[in-house]
Amino acid sequence: MAAKFEIFKDHASEFRFRLKAPNGEIIAASQGYTTKDSALNGVDAVRRSAEARVEDLTTSTV
Repeated sequence: MAAKFEIFKDHASEFRFRLKAPNGEIIAASQGYTTKDSALNGVDAVRRSAEARVEDLTTSTV
């Protein structure tokens, strides 16, 4: 099974998405959106950004 995005409505009736790993664990969750189309745009933005580099902010420069 591959990872998947789920779109759902929260208790405030806002649209949200979450990314689930193949084992079912939630590995990312979105903010609330007023429309389903906005939530889908958020999914697309995450997909496009998935090849982003990792910036390690835990290294000390002191």
